[in-house]
Amino acid sequence: MTYRRSRFFNLGVAALTLAFAGALLAVSGHSGWTQGARTIRILVPFPAGGSADILARLLGEQISKVNGPNVIIENRPGGGATIAYEAAMRAPPDGNTLVINGNSLVINPHLRKVNYDPITSFEPVCYLVSSPNVIIVNGDSPYRTLNDYVAAARSRPGELAFAAVGPATTQHMGFEQFWRHAGIKLTYVPFTGGAPAITSLLGGHVTAALANYSEVVEQLHAGKLRALLSLSPDRNPALPDVPSTTDAGYKDYEVAVWFGVLAPAKTPKDMTAQLATWFKAAMQAPDVQSKLATLGLHPVGTCLDDFATHIAKQNDEYGRIIREANIKGE
Repeated sequence: MTYRRSRFFNLGVAALTLAFAGALLAVSGHSGWTQGARTIRILVPFPAGGSADILARLLGEQISKVNGPNVIIENRPGGGATIAYEAAMRAPPDGNTLVINGNSLVINPHLRKVNYDPITSFEPVCYLVSSPNVIIVNGDSPYRTLNDYVAAARSRPGELAFAAVGPATTQHMGFEQFWRHAGIKLTYVPFTGGAPAITSLLGGHVTAALANYSEVVEQLHAGKLRALLSLSPDRNPALPDVPSTTDAGYKDYEVAVWFGVLAPAKTPKDMTAQLATWFKAAMQAPDVQSKLATLGLHPVGTCLDDFATHIAKQNDEYGRIIREANIKGE
């Protein structure tokens, strides 16, 4: 091949290569990566089987199916969820490491020294769902009603073991508020997640538990567990026969868990915007909505700046509750 022909041949190959690369970038919608090659890691601060884990896997599967990236769910329980939060905070701000957050995001800094700031260490992506809480007993328990349980606790101060995720969690605070409202003394038994707490209750190792409704809905329907109190001012439509905190006479007592997804601080705005679009679309998928309804998780879908506003408000509210209830960290 002559020099001139070789030169034209090489130029042609280069042009085809550039055209092919441009086509890939057009498909990806971003100048720095292609959808097929991208892997997104979602850290879950709680054990497998809980509400946050189920939510992450459900949305991750939907996003992978529709948008193309591989989505890996990585459970990082421990440290009152701080292990996962701090790991996410230290991750490269490239939009490929996310963390599912719960109320613990804003609770921890009020109770212990942590290495993250709930307002400045992350870029809010979306407030995904909320989950009401309930106080439950084993289906075979002699305590048929809330009054039965309260009466037993009053007759045996400190003897009844009560399970809740914690310490320094929404459920822990809900427990501290419960025994104060009821005027009883219970023994708090902390667990690293909702699933192990429920396993302990089913095994008869504790007398009652405070848990997300979404984590116990199947056992409630099957009669393996019994709900004594819905921890909201109004009755849970899914549990119309279970009294609310208003019914029980417990003023200003409400416990609900909210889950969102965060990226490390300084993640580019175009990436967080795209992630928000993906998560919001995944929440609106009919299959996902039906599964969330079955689990008792209520879709919210508030994203970006609106989610940042929610986090700031929750941070202030939990600070107030902790001070008023004099709740101490471990």
